[in-house]
Amino acid sequence: MPKQPLTVDLLLRRKRESLALEVLTDERGLNRVLHGPDISSPGLVLTGFTARFPSERIQVLGETEILFLNSLDDDRRRAALELFLSFDVPVVFITKGQAPPQPLLDLANERGIPVVRTLLKTAEFYTRIKPFLEDHFAPTTTIHGSLADVYGVGLLFTGRSGIGKSEAVLDLVERGHRLVADDVVIVSRHGTEILIGRGHELQRHHMEIRGVGIIDVASLFGIRSIRLQKRIEVVVHLEAWDEKTHYDRTGLDPESTEILGVDLPRVVVPLNPGKNITVITEVVALNHLLKYSGVDTAALFDQRLRDHIASTAEYLEEDYE
Repeated sequence: MPKQPLTVDLLLRRKRESLALEVLTDERGLNRVLHGPDISSPGLVLTGFTARFPSERIQVLGETEILFLNSLDDDRRRAALELFLSFDVPVVFITKGQAPPQPLLDLANERGIPVVRTLLKTAEFYTRIKPFLEDHFAPTTTIHGSLADVYGVGLLFTGRSGIGKSEAVLDLVERGHRLVADDVVIVSRHGTEILIGRGHELQRHHMEIRGVGIIDVASLFGIRSIRLQKRIEVVVHLEAWDEKTHYDRTGLDPESTEILGVDLPRVVVPLNPGKNITVITEVVALNHLLKYSGVDTAALFDQRLRDHIASTAEYLEEDYE
């Protein structure tokens, strides 16, 4: 799913207060686009070593870099800054409210490179800006389905349109569980194996129930019936019952599905008249919690059965009558 490009101006508008940011250069460079979540310190470049310099990253000058620049004479300082800014870096942040050398601002304005100061210490600046950058640049996709928090487990309901995904989630909400998103679920990958789902900003926890219309879940059931985002842990696929289809009845052959390169357990629930889908999905969530704690009921039952068969066979082998 395409995202709005992250420009320096957009970063400033969203994080100016929380990061205590102040722009020190003119506005010509504020439309520069940031291309990734990585941050770099150009300390080695300031000394003249440019090999492997990641110039496409956000650059941060901390107290050490500023002290080093101030220790140089005018000519060496200007040469170091010219070398640094010759790489056309996207933006330079100066931490701890430090005053930058004037040549830095002059050269940055000449090249249209924004210089931004933060009152935060370097470590705190990294800690606060990294989650924002990682969230913005996280791989993202959109899935047609519904997402609910059931006993703390994120269940993503999938299935053809009209199969009853929204109705199932609505029943779960009525039983005290929480809606995250309905119809359109925006999924982003964090790290290598965590998928976070949320709804579209304009939808705001509204649901379309066929025959009723659009409802506001938060207004009907209270603020505790919703949450803004949730980690997706199990995919519950709803489909119409087909007597020719083989459905798992033991849990010994679990299915999985892949979203954004992350494998998730997948439970297929066939629907037929009279089936209590709400209770079934609650059991799916509880069973996932049980497996997470190290208890696989199906595997334990299978092992007990095998042990019993083995002991019976041994008894029969010793019966010589």
